[in-house]
Order: sequence, then C-alpha cells, then structure tokens
Amino acid sequence: MSSDAAGRRGRLFVIAAPSGAGKTSLVRALMEREPHLRFSISYTTRRQRPAEVHGRDYFFVDRPTFEGMVARDEFLEHALVFDNYYGTSRRQVEDALAAGRDLILEIDWQGARQVRRALPECHSVFILPPSRTELERRLRGRATDAEDVVQRRLRDAAADMTHWSEFDYVVVNDDFEQAVEELRSIVAGRGEASRSDAPRFERLASQLTDGEPAGA
Repeated sequence: MSSDAAGRRGRLFVIAAPSGAGKTSLVRALMEREPHLRFSISYTTRRQRPAEVHGRDYFFVDRPTFEGMVARDEFLEHALVFDNYYGTSRRQVEDALAAGRDLILEIDWQGARQVRRALPECHSVFILPPSRTELERRLRGRATDAEDVVQRRLRDAAADMTHWSEFDYVVVNDDFEQAVEELRSIVAGRGEASRSDAPRFERLASQLTDGEPAGA
C-alpha cells in the first residue's frame, strides 16, 4: 500500500454497461494506465471460458456454493444474468476500501443499484455504445454465440440501457482511446463533462433504446 493510501478510505468505482458495449476492454485499459486501481473479482456460476483464469477473471463456483454464500449474506450485491449468478464479496470490497485501495467493480445495472444502496459514496459509471447498429456488430463479431443468443442479448441490452440515468457518469464507447481518457478523468475527480445529467446523453440514450441509428 502506498503512503498516499495510508490513513484514507479507498474509493469504489462501479462500472456497468449493456453486453457488447466494450466495458471489459475499457476497464482493462483503464487499469493498465492507472496502476493504483484494483479490480474486484466477482463470483459466478457461469462456465469458465478457455482464456479465463479462476481467481483472476472470476471466482468460478457451482450453484449450491453460490446459494450458500447468499444465505450467509456474504455478497455486497448479486444478480441473475443470462441464467447465471454473479456476485461481489462484501468482505473483499470492505477490506480493500478500509486499506485505502481504490477499487473497480465491473457489474450489471442490477448489481450497481444494490451497491449504491449499500455504499452511497461510490462513483457509478454507465458505458453506452454509439449506436444500436454498432452494438449489434460488436455482439456478432464475437462469433461465439448462436443467433438466438445474439437476439436475446440485443433485447436485454436495450432494456439495460434504460437505466443509464441512474448512474453518476456516462461514457460513450465510440472512440476507444477517448473513452479510456474519460474514465481516467472520472477516476481523477475531473469527470464533470461526463456527468449523466449532461443533455447530450438524453438524446443518444433515447435513440439507443428506441432502436434508431445514433446518426439519425
């Protein structure tokens, strides 16, 4: 722990987005450029993907184990997403903040709502795609999901994006480097231009949730 962290409580940055908005890539780039940030590793019942590492990307557990943790109130937040459970360890977050570490929590809007209730001092950020067309392109570009899964993710993404205004900040992932810099500004306490009450976000969000192209 750095001397700057000693004696102060850490800050919690909660980052959410619809599937396909590029949240994970943005968070990884942010953490590479801001090495003082730590990542809160979630628990999940989702099947581990080939490139993923237990304890680095997620803590992969079976459903009974997860449900036991829920029963013991061990999660700061938890949610069912795409038929799998995801949750954030309450102790992991509290220990990090008490030690003065700044923590990134990458979750969905449901979990973010729970965290804001439990820790209202957190800083919440919602990532939006620049258009529905681009969102669909990114989801199809993964080439890992069947067509029915892609269509379901698009429907769920549209529903997720209706919650953007609940967050403190909004970042549009159109130009990747610019989006990373906007996240860095938020972490540095200079994120006024990204406040969710900025008028420009209202129109874009309306286009995204109505299914119109962002350039219309």
